[in-house]
Amino acid sequence: MKRKIQILTAAAAVAVAVSAMPLSAAAEDSVVYGTMNIPYTDFYAAELGEGAGEVDAVTSATKTKVLKNGEGELFEGSYNNGDDTILGVTYPVAISQADLDALGDNNYGFAKLDAAPEAYKNVTVADGKATFSAVQDASPEKVTAAVKLSTETPWGDYLIDLADQPEGFDTKYRGAILRTADGKGYAMRHEQNIWRGEIAWSSGIKTEEPHGNKLDYAAYTGLMGSTVKEIVLITKAGYVTVETDTYIPVKFAGSIAAADSAAGTGKTAITEDGIPADYDKKYTAGEGFTVENGEISYTDAMPGSYSLKLSDGSGKYADLSASYTLTTDKLPVKYADGKIVKADDATDAEAANFMKNLASVTVGETKLNASGRGAVKVITDDGAIDFAAESRTGKVFADGENGNYQIAVAATGYTKTLDITISAQAAETTAAATATTAPAAAVTTTTAKAAAAVTTTAKSSSSSSSKSTSSPKTGDAGVGAAAALLAAASAVVMLGRKKRGE
Repeated sequence: MKRKIQILTAAAAVAVAVSAMPLSAAAEDSVVYGTMNIPYTDFYAAELGEGAGEVDAVTSATKTKVLKNGEGELFEGSYNNGDDTILGVTYPVAISQADLDALGDNNYGFAKLDAAPEAYKNVTVADGKATFSAVQDASPEKVTAAVKLSTETPWGDYLIDLADQPEGFDTKYRGAILRTADGKGYAMRHEQNIWRGEIAWSSGIKTEEPHGNKLDYAAYTGLMGSTVKEIVLITKAGYVTVETDTYIPVKFAGSIAAADSAAGTGKTAITEDGIPADYDKKYTAGEGFTVENGEISYTDAMPGSYSLKLSDGSGKYADLSASYTLTTDKLPVKYADGKIVKADDATDAEAANFMKNLASVTVGETKLNASGRGAVKVITDDGAIDFAAESRTGKVFADGENGNYQIAVAATGYTKTLDITISAQAAETTAAATATTAPAAAVTTTTAKAAAAVTTTAKSSSSSSSKSTSSPKTGDAGVGAAAALLAAASAVVMLGRKKRGE
């Protein structure tokens, strides 16, 4: 769901009426401007208004990120304990000299500014305790953005993406507040909630993120089932308020699953767990696939990874999704004349589907991802092996075993790998030829020596049917003969790809 929205100004009622505390007339003559390290609780107290509770610091297992609070860095404007915890926000303030003196050494790391900042918080001191106003901002920034809500994210239960922001704006957030239709405000913090222009949080379903960091969720349970009317961003220059109408669907500890099955024509079973009784079930499985009586039916489906989606017809609950794999033991490709080409008994479409689904290439004992994060492109677009390929640890083809390289090419949905043996000498010769040949020629030629040194076999491999839930590449539901077709003469023809229904 992506809606274009109009960025509105942060109303004076937000900046001033909500617990703003202007300096007294007597103190105005001696006002000084600077920055202070303000704990999250104190930073958000006046922003949230009456009843604002504690806003926790963020402790992280990924310690190096915590320290990235310099200009232009991940968490610019935050401050930390020098180890593993982000404590709050470094923000401009205005304070009388008398109140600053009263704080003594407990002055929140006050650093004087030479001129009045664009926006700031007023600070007053009573009985040695500082109180911070809402942000004083005479001219809030106005931009146009787009809001997208996701209920499937590794960083919690929900994620709001603010697109179309000015370049570099995503590092300027000092804070963010989600305001709901029932008048409540929810404060967001760096790393756990604010990250590169995105806002994520847990409401108690997913309570740990991929790096092992525990997610605080108690303060955000009330967001489930509510409607966000404003997203208030706080930058060093003041407020940017996004007016929206974004419903936060209810999540629950339930799931759906579909069993892996054989490609071609057939059925596979769906299982459900923990679905609420009032969930109005609407299944979608993509073009060419039907869901009925707890089964997915399909005809002439290519091997690969597919997705199943369950939506609530009433709109109350969040969607659920699952991935499953359709498999085959038929290997539609072979290695010949220095390239991976279609097998003699395969069609162009079948060979192209294998290439689209490349999952990994194992060289000796080293397994390299062929797609996704950290992928190493050992196989070029036209099916040739790039013997000059490098991974993070160095050259992929560095040391051959007994003078040979053993290469296993795996694709999602294929239970056999394409196994290739090539001499180290031939690999070196091919790499050298590639380095000295123009790119146009390099993708269509290989040395006779390399071709003669190659033998290919096929063996079963349980690891080749790995799944991908984020960006499946297959004969997915409705995907025809898409991507590069490998003809016997090693020509590559790009076919159109139909978008898989989700």
